[in-house]
Amino acid sequence: MQHAFVFPGQGSQFTGMGKDLYDSNLLVKELFDKANDILGFNIADIMFNGTAEDLKQTNVTQPAVFLHSVAAFKTIEGALPNMVAGHSLGEFTALVANNVLSFEDALKLVSIRAKAMQKACELAPSTMAAILALADEKVEEVCAAIQNETGEIVVPANYNCPGQLVISGSIKGIEIACERMKAAGAKRALVLPVGGAFHSPLMLPAKEELAAAIEATIFNTASCPVYQNVVAKAVSDTSEIKNNLIEQLTGAVRWTQLVQAMISDGATRFTEAGPGKVLQGLVQKINKDVTVDGVS
Repeated sequence: MQHAFVFPGQGSQFTGMGKDLYDSNLLVKELFDKANDILGFNIADIMFNGTAEDLKQTNVTQPAVFLHSVAAFKTIEGALPNMVAGHSLGEFTALVANNVLSFEDALKLVSIRAKAMQKACELAPSTMAAILALADEKVEEVCAAIQNETGEIVVPANYNCPGQLVISGSIKGIEIACERMKAAGAKRALVLPVGGAFHSPLMLPAKEELAAAIEATIFNTASCPVYQNVVAKAVSDTSEIKNNLIEQLTGAVRWTQLVQAMISDGATRFTEAGPGKVLQGLVQKINKDVTVDGVS
């Protein structure tokens, strides 16, 4: 039996996240205190007492979800993953879980990534939309047609599970896409309350900034393979891990394909560590026969 550990990304945050862990575990308290020092602001206070709006700011959300996920993972007694993966931002947590990155270095990279993405969002007004109950191939086809005809950026961004694909692009591109997806048979085409087009070419300025930071960071030998978003397969080579982490900013999160690859490679149990239960739900939609649990 292969035990896979998975880690959530932006969107799973909630007010009060991590407080129970902080109050009951000295190791977690030390992690939070360390995070406050590294980030230069009191992230613990925002997580425990901030409003939903406070937590929604990208430069807060990403470090908060990362911190909570690492803390949850560290509280699992005898956690020995056979394989790890993270959804978007969660890939950084996965690289702490398999010892490729230290907590400190990963948090610094997450903070740089969040600020760079925030800046990229401000450069070009853009958004994302969830397309429900339409075949992936059809979504890809509609996106490509819009780009060819209009020059507007609109691309598949998150392959979450069968029947749920999130697209990303310019405001106009997404508006056109939502109409066309519904006309093509989508059950719903729902614009998401996000501030930018994550996992699209519009994140190129952020990618360049993150690449420089990643190249300057020490990546250690992996204790188990990480299944990375952009390639949806097991990776252990540190130079490949670095490259895939950089490419992820402008490339799609292939979560459906990644989970299927983990199952093909022997995963029978998936444990989600971090706020919420989003990934547990997605894994079960991808394959209902695997065991799914979580630590929040």
